[in-house]
Amino acid sequence: MTRVEAGTTLGSRYVLDERVASGGMADVWAAEDSVLQRRVAVKVMRPDPDHEELFALRFRDEALHSASLIHTNIATLFDYGEDDGVAFLVMELVDGKPLSLLIKEQGTLDPDQVRSIVGQCALALGVAHEARVVHRDVKPANILVREDGLVKLTDFGIARAVDASGHTRAGDLLGTPNYISPEQALGRPATGASDLYALGVVGHEMLTGSKPFDKGTPIATAMSHLHEAPPPLPDDVPEDLAGVIEHLLEKDPRNRPENARAVAVRLGLADHEIMGLSLGLAQAVYGESSLDDAVIIDPDPTPAEPTGTMAVDRAALFEQ
Repeated sequence: MTRVEAGTTLGSRYVLDERVASGGMADVWAAEDSVLQRRVAVKVMRPDPDHEELFALRFRDEALHSASLIHTNIATLFDYGEDDGVAFLVMELVDGKPLSLLIKEQGTLDPDQVRSIVGQCALALGVAHEARVVHRDVKPANILVREDGLVKLTDFGIARAVDASGHTRAGDLLGTPNYISPEQALGRPATGASDLYALGVVGHEMLTGSKPFDKGTPIATAMSHLHEAPPPLPDDVPEDLAGVIEHLLEKDPRNRPENARAVAVRLGLADHEIMGLSLGLAQAVYGESSLDDAVIIDPDPTPAEPTGTMAVDRAALFEQ
């Protein structure tokens, strides 16, 4: 099978209906599970002869990472399969909008809404980090918001288990340039602190309506994370919320919040929402790791695709 379309059945069970999203290596379809008679989302690996083996390995990794993460604020994985060479993931179909679309439609978001979204994402990241999984691509396109305000963190396609080797190529950088942390821009391995930095960038964007480090090109944008301070937040942003965003955006990962739970606590989430996240997370998740560990980005750059992950040549960062 080289392509799928509306009406295609995968795994003798999942009937594709309509494509609802596209990313760097996959398309997401709304589908019908003909066995359990329920609507699901099916993420289908896009055919790419040049990167097919790498993408297939990342799909399997995403299945393994997502299967271990059970939480209200994480999109639930139901199944993984391969059908005539096409790898696919089956997930809950979230009835909501990508945060990227909400920002596009509304511009700035209300501080209370920002507090809720950042707090719920912190809970999701806390669960992932407890499982020693670093997301590595936190951005508005990977955050779904339902009408009732519930947030779902999605797309663990380039996530990585701490201390595990990744499926990468030397010389590349992992992440989306607008949201990568300074340490990732330098080619260092992403940690939980890197996810928190990206969450800070997302929070800043929600409060201002624009990306704080967007310089027009991937390399210039990556460099700005290293050397430039984000624009000031609007004067009407509550002081405590502004303080959390500024803390998340510290250039040195050691100066950011100690863990995701601490972020949720400062944002005022209720005790029952935070229950289950321990205070003492593994140092490996939030601390510095060996620089010998390769860090790689999706090798399929698609600048016009808002939900894709872009590639940056790490060596080019030092030619500026």
